Amino acid sequence: MPEDPTPILIEQLSASRKSLRIAVVTETYPPEVNGVAMSCARAVEGLLQRNHQVQLIRPRQDGIDRGDASGRFQEVLMRGIAIPRYPALKMGLPARRALTALWAYHRPDLVHIVTEGPLGWSALQAALKLKLPVCSDFRTNFHAYSRHYGVGWLSKPILGYLRKFHNRTALTMVPTETMRGELSGIGFRNVRVVSRGVDTRLFDPGRRSAALRASWGAAPDDPVILHVGRLAPEKNLPALIEAFREIRRRAPRAKLVFVGDGPARRSLAERFPDAVYAGMRHGEDLAEHYASGDVFLFPSLTETYGNVTLEALASGLAVVAFDYAAAAEHIRHDHNGTLAKYDDTGAFVAVSAALAADIVRIRDLGARARQTAMDLDWTRIVQRLESLYLAVIGGGGAPPHGPCATSAERATGAAS
Repeated sequence: MPEDPTPILIEQLSASRKSLRIAVVTETYPPEVNGVAMSCARAVEGLLQRNHQVQLIRPRQDGIDRGDASGRFQEVLMRGIAIPRYPALKMGLPARRALTALWAYHRPDLVHIVTEGPLGWSALQAALKLKLPVCSDFRTNFHAYSRHYGVGWLSKPILGYLRKFHNRTALTMVPTETMRGELSGIGFRNVRVVSRGVDTRLFDPGRRSAALRASWGAAPDDPVILHVGRLAPEKNLPALIEAFREIRRRAPRAKLVFVGDGPARRSLAERFPDAVYAGMRHGEDLAEHYASGDVFLFPSLTETYGNVTLEALASGLAVVAFDYAAAAEHIRHDHNGTLAKYDDTGAFVAVSAALAADIVRIRDLGARARQTAMDLDWTRIVQRLESLYLAVIGGGGAPPHGPCATSAERATGAAS
């Protein structure tokens, strides 16, 4: 693919503050709706609040996208193309020469590459050429997703590319200790844990809406089963469907609500016409949908984290998930949610059905879920991120522990 020949206009950032100049490269950012975009935006906001200067480099999302208008940080918009099966999302095109010219003139203290697509690869090449400190995130299980789109034979080459990509950076950040162990075990070097947070002011049980529930046909004590996320093959939706069928046998008045969209929506609607398909929701509207549910079913087995799990906990829902990713990090079975053994669909179905038939237990788990979420503050995550930046810039290697390292990571220390 040809590189973008379009000249880039440079806006100098203020040099009056004693702060880091951080170039963040990502192929997704709000108003796009996904976990990577959301958590990236939260990190950028946190860095700005800590007086750092951020240069955000991302694909232009549509013809009228002019970037951030607040003036709080600089945005450089690049060319992009729609991702197959996800036309609302863009993938950046190669831009090595453009980024090399940009950073040669406007040199950052550090480059943070959030996504590993063509734009991320270009950023890595440019940063290495200019000898800029560079770190990366492992955000999406592309090698796992390939199995769900008929190209499973690409799994090993994709994993090889990802390993080569991340091992050329000073360190790779992952959201869970489980993923740190998995990647370290297959040859990824210098992997560090930086967890995720949740906005507990936005996602709040107080946003529960009787009117919204009534529009779904749910009475006050009818269990509403909620799923939030992309409706796509990699989300393991057949397990959810099987679980809801069993739920209906035990709780005939249960309602199923899908929030989100994707290539599987049409087939789901054909199989489950009685379910509610709320489509994409944002901001307070999304938070109201969360809070108006009762049980959150999350059957995905391909997440690097699963931000929706934290949003559901913060909203006071009783979560059912596999013992994996964010759920494994934050849920204690039968205390603040419920867990099924990884990839055991029968266990997931059984746990879901037993919970949905017990409204008292649902309320109890939901209350403890909210308490758990209150401790997941974004400020601590950004402090951990900042400490890793400073270590990489200093060239002394990244510290294995910090404000948001897991207990296991602190125990293993520099072993990873």
